[in-house]
Order: sequence, then C-alpha cells, then structure tokens
Amino acid sequence: MTYKTAMVSLAVGQLNKARLEVAAQLAELFGARLIGAAAAEFSPPLYFMEGESAERLIDQGRAAVQDRLKALESEFRAATKNHAVEVEWRCAEGFPTRFVVQQARACDIIVVGEAAHGELADPYVRVDTSDLVLQVGRPLLVVPETCNWLDLRSALVAWKDTSEARRAVSDALPLLHKCRDVTVVEIVEDEADRDAALSRVTDVAAWLLRHGINASQQVREQYGDAARQLEQVASDVGAGVVIAGAYGRSRLSEWILGGVTRRLIDPSHRCSLLSH
Repeated sequence: MTYKTAMVSLAVGQLNKARLEVAAQLAELFGARLIGAAAAEFSPPLYFMEGESAERLIDQGRAAVQDRLKALESEFRAATKNHAVEVEWRCAEGFPTRFVVQQARACDIIVVGEAAHGELADPYVRVDTSDLVLQVGRPLLVVPETCNWLDLRSALVAWKDTSEARRAVSDALPLLHKCRDVTVVEIVEDEADRDAALSRVTDVAAWLLRHGINASQQVREQYGDAARQLEQVASDVGAGVVIAGAYGRSRLSEWILGGVTRRLIDPSHRCSLLSH
C-alpha cells in the first residue's frame, strides 16, 4: 500500500507555504502525483442592488475570484518546481469545501492547512477542515502554519477503540512505514479501564508489526483531558505527526465539551493525520 496521488488544498487569503512544502515532500517521498486544488466563490454584498450596478459588481467580484485563483496556481507551481513530482492544477468558482470533497475521488490523501483560529471559516474562500474530514472519505494531513517539513522521525498513534481510529491507522500505513519510531497510546478515563486499554494497544502494536512496523505502546497513568495528555505524550516522544480518528463522538459534543479532534484540526507545531 502506498500513496499514488496526493492533493493539497490551497486557500485564498490564507498562508499556504507550509502545506505546499509538506505536500511536495510527501509526493516526492512516495513518488506520487500531486494535485493542487482551490476554489473560491464571490461573496455578495449585504446591501441590496439591482440593474446594471448589480451586474457590474458581480462581474468585478467574479473577475477578482479568477485573479486570486490564478495567483494560487502560480504559487502552487512555484512551490513544486524544485521537487521531482508530477503536478496538476484544479480550480473552480465555488465553495471550497464542496469542491475539495468532489475532487477527492482523484487522490489517496489530502494535505490541508490548520483550522481558523477562534473563528468560523469563511465558506466562500477557505475549506472548513471539520466539515471536510466528515465528508471527504480520505485521510487529511493537517499542517500547521509553523511547520515547514514533513517530520517522520517519530509518529504517535492516538488509539481509541472506534471505527474512526481503525480507519486512521489503516490510512496511515504508508506513512508509518517511513517513520523511524512509532508509538501507540491510549488515554483512559479511570483506573478500571487501564487493563482493557493495555490489551487494546498491545493488539494494535501486534497488528502493525505484522505489517512490518515495529511500534511501542503505552497507556498513560493520568486520567481525563485526553487532548492535553495526548499533546504531552506527543512532546515526550518527539512526534512529528499524530495519527487519530476524527470525531469518534458527535461533533456537537466536541464543540461543547472540547476534544481531541478539535485540538488536532488546529495543531500547534506538528502535523495530524485524521480519518473519519
């Protein structure tokens, strides 16, 4: 199993340098084709207009969208020209999340930027990472703006006995084969869960070994606040990428209570590979 085609989602009005660099490295590492994808939609004004003035405003807005998409294409081609990868550019006038979901049929993995900080994503010009991971049916490699290389020296598998986590670790197999060190960890809620958790991470490590990946395993002594504990483990093992299932519970619960997915779609300084 490998990644034959990767896609990188670019955004209007957002920094794209980090995700472009990581996407190009990923494609080069696997000898994969790299597709650049971007979409933007003209955002109509809040005030009412009609007649020629309205038509003129719409024409100007659509022309501005086309100019921005052309600029993104130039940025994509400039960032990939020094990498030995075959590239393709796809763009459209439309809502970015919907466009990337449609184009995902052409790739094995999608590289995206981190989520908007403390604000709702503008659906006219940028992908909503939370919506994307739920709809796209492909693993997402989420790249923070502070990251400029694909660090595969160490990877952390954040295990939870859910279909999302099983999908994520399976999707990540090509990446895990490239890692020097792999750790499987489960965060438990209380002492009663500890023995069962140890059994689960042992099974996952054994499954990885049968795929040629030697992984260590651990269950944290501390309980609760899984997102904070996971960050601590990732720091302890020097993880360059965290692999996790996204939204193992409802998205509403994540927003109300907080959760691992929310932390991983807005990573601080390491990449996250997420599947749903």
